[in-house]
Formats: sequence, C-alpha cells, structure tokens
Amino acid sequence: MITKLLPVAFASLALFGVTGHAEDKPNVLFISVDDLNDWIEPLGGHPQAITPNFTRLAKQSVNFTRNYCPSPGCNPSRTATMTGRHPATSGMYSNYQHWTKAIPDAVTMGSHFRANGYYSAGAGKIFHYSQVDTKGWEAYFPAIEEPMPEYHYPKPGETVNMPAFEGMYGDFDWAPISLQDDETGDARSVAWISEQMQQERDRPFFLACGIYRPHLPWYVPQEYFDLYPLEDIQLPKVLEDDQADLSERGIDIANRGGGYHKHVTEAGQWKKAVQGYLASISYADAMLGRLLDSLEASPHADNTIIVLWSDHGWQLGEKMHWRKFALWDNVARCPLMIKDARGTNAGEESARVTSLIDIYPTLIEMCGLSPLEKLDGRSLVPLIEDPDREWDHPSLTAYDFSEFAVNTEEWRYLRLIDGSEELYHIKKDPEEWHNLAGKEEYAAIQQELAAHIPEEPAPLRPETLIELQPHHVSPYLSREDYEQRKKAAEAGNP
Repeated sequence: MITKLLPVAFASLALFGVTGHAEDKPNVLFISVDDLNDWIEPLGGHPQAITPNFTRLAKQSVNFTRNYCPSPGCNPSRTATMTGRHPATSGMYSNYQHWTKAIPDAVTMGSHFRANGYYSAGAGKIFHYSQVDTKGWEAYFPAIEEPMPEYHYPKPGETVNMPAFEGMYGDFDWAPISLQDDETGDARSVAWISEQMQQERDRPFFLACGIYRPHLPWYVPQEYFDLYPLEDIQLPKVLEDDQADLSERGIDIANRGGGYHKHVTEAGQWKKAVQGYLASISYADAMLGRLLDSLEASPHADNTIIVLWSDHGWQLGEKMHWRKFALWDNVARCPLMIKDARGTNAGEESARVTSLIDIYPTLIEMCGLSPLEKLDGRSLVPLIEDPDREWDHPSLTAYDFSEFAVNTEEWRYLRLIDGSEELYHIKKDPEEWHNLAGKEEYAAIQQELAAHIPEEPAPLRPETLIELQPHHVSPYLSREDYEQRKKAAEAGNP
C-alpha cells in the first residue's frame, strides 16, 4: 500500500451506480475526530466506554478494525489523509512544517470534489489548525481552527487538575465545564454542517466536519464526567517493567516532555485523566449523534456516504507513555468506518490492515470522480464489498523523519532513528509487552517486514519548517531537537 507507492486502482465503478452526471453522484459526510484511539464500543479498547452513536454508525458501516495512521502527529497525518500523499513520499513529517510548502502541487480532497461538480464545505478541524485548505472549500466555517473569542471555561494553557511540570504541554489538563453542549465549539461546527445537509441542492455535496474532542484539554460539560464515576474507573493494562526491552531511543520517546507518566502517577491523577479522556470521547459521541440525526432528517439520507476517521490514537500510560507522538499500536491504530450509501455490508467488520491514506482513493472510486496521479493509497472498495477478502497490504506509519512502523494483521515492526528495532506479535501480544526483535527465531519475519520501509524516504526540507515560538513546547519535538533537525536539513543530511 505504501512502500511500493502504488497508483490508485479504479474498478467496479458500475457497482455503485455512478454516472457521469454530478447530480447522480452520492453525497459525502466526512467526519474527523481528533486524537481518538480504540476506546469506543465498536473497537472495544476500554470496557467502560459509553459511545452509542459510534456503535450506531458501526451498524451502518464497514468498520475497519485494523486501521492505521500515516503519522502519529495531527499535521502530517491530516495532510496525508487529505492529499493522499504519505509522509515518506511528501516529506511532510511534523507538526512544525507547512504542508503547503511541503506539497505545493497537492490536489486536496476538497479541491478534487469541487472540481468534479460537488459543493465542498467544511467546519472544525480538518487540516491542522490555521493550515486550512483555502482553495478546497466553496464555504468554510472556522469554528475550531481559531479559538472561540470568549472563553467560558479554562483557557488553553491554564491548568486546573494537572499540576504543571517542566516541559509539559500547556493543554495537558482535564476538568468539567459549566457549559451546555450548544455553547461548545464542536457543537457550532456540527450545527453549521447540519444546516448544510438540510438544504436541497442541484448537485451533490462533500461536507467535512472536524470534531475536536477528545483532543486536549479535556474540558467538556459535567454530564459526560458523570458517566464515569471516578471510583469505578479502570486503568489501561500496563506491564510494570515494560520499558526493559526498549532501546534508549524507545525509552526517550516514552519519557519525552518531562516524563508524563511519572508526574501523572505521583500527582494521583491517573484515574482522573482516564475519566477526562472517556468523558471527552462520550462528548464527541454526542456530537456524532447530532450529525447522524441531521442526516437522517435531511432529504439526502438515502444517498450519502459517511466516512468517520481519527487522525491517530493516544496512550494514557501504556509503555509509561502519554499522548501521541510514538509508533506503538495504541497510537498508530485509529478508527475508520465507511458507510456505503447503498448499505453494502452494513454492520460488518474488516480486520484487514488499512490506512487513512486509503480514504482518498476509496472516495474517488465510490463517487466516480476523475482519477488522480500521485496518490499513495489504494481503494478500499474491494473490502467494502467483501470485508474478509484476501488483502496482503501492510501499512506504514512514519514518526518524524526516518522512524517507521510496519503494520500487518499479525505483526508490528518498528525501526527508530538510531537503528534500534522492535518486533511484536500483535495477534498474540496486543499490548506489545514482548519485544522479539533480535531473536534468531524471528529473524526472517523481521527481515521481511523491514523490507517494507522505503530505502530513501523523502527528505525533510528546511524551507517547510515553521519558526518555533517561545510557547512551542512539546514532547514531540523539543527546541534542541528542532534546531538540530533544521541544521541537518540545511546541510542536506536530516
């Protein structure tokens, strides 16, 4: 899917009843949920998650249970998803890059739908914050791309529950807020998209709605915290000495930004943090429910494809690591559901390995759009038609420059920038507690998986980097790392 960088395959368009007339094509409701791991009912990642609307959509969709992100950072993952260009081919690796400078010739998903006769519009976080696709939308409502002008809850960077520590991301916090759902930013995005769906149109629509939660800070109305009594909270499964078989680089990734796990546990905040994340997921679920209700009440209910995805997963103490910005399964794996307007295989699961990079070519085929070159993914239409069909296509996840994970149904292989490796039998060891890399009996498997990593990934180009400001503090890229990477890139050896 990625290492060979195959062109998009276009087959069986006739099965979708697509004609050359734009008004006959299906609509698309394209829903992004930020920082969502598998802690939803249809994926079973946390036994206490209350997500009836994710379950509702899963019953209408093909649920891709082994889906992976192109990168464990918002900007590179969203850019790859929306342009169809993997970081390894585009050089777009980091939150601290301008995607428009990294891929100036990209045809974004919104632009391509618009060029094919669609009304294209979006609200909320689709691209990374201010790096919006200014050419792809006929209408755009930046409800989340810019902060709400008046805060009725703690401002980002003002912690409430989590005691600050050196190097901490300013929004690493959680607290109930005294707002009703309608007063929140996500509800504003959902309301605007819902309004667009109610309108009769002479052409199909591509409507993208970015739901921001469960991105930090986990500030959501009290009712969602009340769903999860603190005394009943179940913590993630962890192995006490889980870092023992990691390299120095692996340990560094887990502990970056000041050792989040140490500070969370010493402050007695682990259960409260899990509660905050679960509460934010249930809030996002409520926002999803509003979108589904609006579509079902609209004149377009029977002719609309729904795609739901998250840009990457999240860890809450697994491997003694918090947040994203790592290659382990809890971070690299993320939700993907696709509802065919015809109801094909509604409620089915596919355990075949897929990637967010596959969404773009899938929608091109489902909607009968004109083909595009330079797309790195492959259409998932064959899996929508037969979720259990043979599908031997590993996916690739890139963490910054020159760190990769190869994802298959049975194995995960990680190679870090210092050359160290990790190998996990993910079917037998879903928590990735036992690193098998370097063991003689697994050498052939390790070699086979390593062959899927590009020998010459696209370079990190210095002109694409954003100049760091004093408030840029992140476990993903420290200021020292940034300066070192910038100098190396300028020297032609990133």
